Amino acid sequence: MNAPETPRSPAMMADVQGSADTRQLAINKVGIKAIRHPVKVLDKSGGVQHTIAMFNMYVSLPHNFKGTHMSRFVEILNSHEREISVENFPAMLREMVHRLEAETGHIEMSFPYFINKAAPVSGVQSLMDYDVTLIGEIAHGCMESTIKVAVPVTSLCPCSKEISERGAHNQRSQVTVTVSINEHLWIEELVQFVEDEASCELYGLLKRPDEKYVTERAYDNPKFVEDMVRDVAARLNGERRIDAYVVESENFESIHNHSAYALIENDKRLPLAPDCPTP
Repeated sequence: MNAPETPRSPAMMADVQGSADTRQLAINKVGIKAIRHPVKVLDKSGGVQHTIAMFNMYVSLPHNFKGTHMSRFVEILNSHEREISVENFPAMLREMVHRLEAETGHIEMSFPYFINKAAPVSGVQSLMDYDVTLIGEIAHGCMESTIKVAVPVTSLCPCSKEISERGAHNQRSQVTVTVSINEHLWIEELVQFVEDEASCELYGLLKRPDEKYVTERAYDNPKFVEDMVRDVAARLNGERRIDAYVVESENFESIHNHSAYALIENDKRLPLAPDCPTP
C-alpha cells in the first residue's frame, strides 16, 4: 500500500497566478465584483449613517502575468475593521494598487443614502432614500474621485399642459448625476441641485395639504426631459468644486409604454472644441 501523500506546506505551494503568460495581452480591469461590506457615511447634519455597500474592485494586469491575487481584494476590505468610511476610501484604493502591484486601480462603492425631509406644508418628516456610488480611480499615482447619485423627482409635460383643458400628465423621473470633484461635496448638495430643477421633488410622506402643494407646484413648473438635463447642467456649470459631470434624466412616461431620455456631459477642464473648418 502506498503511503499517503504528505501535504505541502504553504511555502511549497505554487503561485499559479504569478506565473508567466505568453499571449501578450494586458488586462485593463480584473478583480472582484458585487461583494457586500458594512460602511459608514457622514451626513451634512453631522450624523453618521451605517449601511451596507456593494463593492467592485479592479486592478490592471500586465501582459506577462497569468492572473491576479483575488483573495487580496477581500483581505483589503476586511482589514478596515468592521466598517469602511468615505474618509478612508482613497487610502483603501492606494492600498489595493500597492498590494496587487498594479499600475491602475478602480473601486466602486454603491449604497443607499437617506435624507430626512420635511413635507412642504405640514412639515411632517420622513426619510427619502437615494442610490449613491462613490468611484475612485488611480493611474500612475494620480487619483480621481467621482460621485454618482440617482435622484427621483416629478416631471410634468409642458406640451400636455398647453393642449389639455383639464390638467396635464406627469410622471416620476430619475435624474442621475455623476460628478468628478476637486473638493469635498456633500451628497445632500448634489441631491438639492437636482431637486431644485425638477417640476417638483418627492417626499416620503405627505398629508393632504402637502399633496395639494406638490400637485400645483408641478403644474406650475412643467419640464421636458430636455429641460431637466439642461437646467441641472447649468447649475453644475456654476459649481467650482465640480470639474466634470454627466447628467442623465429618464422620464418613466405615464401615457406611453416607453421612457423619455436625455443626457448632457461636460468636462470643464477641457478647452472648447474649435469650430470645424468649412470644406
